[in-house]
Amino acid sequence: MSKLNTNSNAYIILYSTILVVIVAFLLAFVYQSLKPMQDANVALDQKKQILNSLNLRGLDDQTAEAKYAEVVKTEHEVAGQKVYDCQVNGQHVVVASLKGMGLWGGISGFLAIDDAGKVYGAYFNHESETAGLGAEIKDSQKWQEQFIGKRIFDENGQVVLSVVKKVENPETQVDCVTGATLTSNGVDAMLKEGLSKLVKKQ
Repeated sequence: MSKLNTNSNAYIILYSTILVVIVAFLLAFVYQSLKPMQDANVALDQKKQILNSLNLRGLDDQTAEAKYAEVVKTEHEVAGQKVYDCQVNGQHVVVASLKGMGLWGGISGFLAIDDAGKVYGAYFNHESETAGLGAEIKDSQKWQEQFIGKRIFDENGQVVLSVVKKVENPETQVDCVTGATLTSNGVDAMLKEGLSKLVKKQ
């Protein structure tokens, strides 16, 4: 019986192939095992973002799940966007999901709208914006709270809520994030496009 030549090309290729198959199998197994947990974490994070837009912030996981079940009554889709009908402190509030583009990547948000057509609350997120600048759309609660009480539509149903470099109409305008003009422009465009679709389809 001939001795196996461990230095041959055939042996090296066979060994490498078997090793790659085993590692790929293990990675696939781990991924499938963790996927339900990952999906649950993503869903919980989105629920917290919606609650943030309703000014229900800083909740732990268990409290957030319970509060979401309490305040979010129904959800449906309008023009490809999720819309959530909510009841907060006896008040009917609609939360619209929004998506757009920032300087370095996608941005998103949830805007809560009361029955008077004004902003009840807002929360914005980003995939990849500069820390301390564009990232402030997510990290600065103070900036998000500037949206509260702003009028969203004019008498013709046009979106007048906007993010600007210089506020001239405090009833409808929010000051942009300092040093992050392009990201702020992205938020402005996201609001106008998303809310316009919402009005046209409803």
